[in-house]
Amino acid sequence: MCWCIFAGNSGSTAMTDIYLYILLSSTGILFIYWILGWTKIGLYRKAAQTTAQPVSIIVCAHNELHNLKLLIPKLLQQDHPDFEIIIVNDRSDDGTYDFMLETKSDRIKNVTVDQVHDHINTKKYAITLGIRAAKHDVLLFTDADCMPYSDQWIQEMTNGFTDQTDFCIGVSQYTKTKGFLNRYIRYETLLTAINYSSWALAGNPYMAVGRNLAYRKSSFLEHKGFNKFQHITGGDDDLLINQFANKKNTQVVLGADALTHSIPKTGWNTYFKQKLRHFSVSKYYSTKDKALLGLQSLSNLLYWLSLIILALQTNQYEIPLAVLGFRWIILMNLNFFTSKKIGDRMNSWLVPVLDLFYVLFVTITGTIAIFTKKVKWK
Repeated sequence: MCWCIFAGNSGSTAMTDIYLYILLSSTGILFIYWILGWTKIGLYRKAAQTTAQPVSIIVCAHNELHNLKLLIPKLLQQDHPDFEIIIVNDRSDDGTYDFMLETKSDRIKNVTVDQVHDHINTKKYAITLGIRAAKHDVLLFTDADCMPYSDQWIQEMTNGFTDQTDFCIGVSQYTKTKGFLNRYIRYETLLTAINYSSWALAGNPYMAVGRNLAYRKSSFLEHKGFNKFQHITGGDDDLLINQFANKKNTQVVLGADALTHSIPKTGWNTYFKQKLRHFSVSKYYSTKDKALLGLQSLSNLLYWLSLIILALQTNQYEIPLAVLGFRWIILMNLNFFTSKKIGDRMNSWLVPVLDLFYVLFVTITGTIAIFTKKVKWK
């Protein structure tokens, strides 16, 4: 029927038929990804309350004095009977060392990194020292510029642990502020969270974010930590999951009480560098995960290219507009319902604009990341 509309009204050419086929095929492929996210997150039910497990919270900080002054009180207020807070001061020169000495609490343990080692990435080295200092098997990670939404954060994130569980994947959003950049950051972060949480719920964990991630010290040591990718900048979270997490040993934790939020970038240049660092790690994913992510990205790109070409080549807009409307209706509903389930509801009215910008930004940044040999943490 689709071909008939074009043939009858505009003398459809063979190339037009090909573009239409690409448009409909890419829409079908993307629909599968969207439905996976919608159903898996929609059907998610959080684990029943379990006996509180002792937990070691690990935070690595490089010149994060201001943020530590905000974060540490929030962590100390957590409603959990048995936890310690390990602050790894990674070569800070902003007064962090003196502040930590003055911060009095039996729950806090200070670890200091004084030098850089050539054989291992600086952040991975800092994390490794924090893990070695931890006295508990369950480790819960966040960043210095993050905040838990609730005083139940520790309890919620550790509820997922059973005897078979080595990894608990949480979600972290960015604080809502004014401006298009912030709206885009929150939108992109939500789409990423939909991807990694729904895939993990489907039995294929491929990444996580270190702003809200828990795993066992025993599992980390058993797999020899970051040994396989210790020289790579980034990947202390997603490469660890990509290499060692599987359907049987991984749980996902969703909900407002399990959520953390971070301070977003305020400039396009700094945000671009952050995403470049994130995307540069994905080239080390497993072949299967690179293929699945590549298919998703390629389908997005081909969708827009074929849609634009069809709109320019023919006076018949029924099919392109119908497919575009279908896409935006799905994405607006996906955005609304999944963000609600995750615990940080987002408005959907800007999705059409954010969607187009997302495809452009991810395509450009991802392509540059493939050819970038080295990026820095701090």
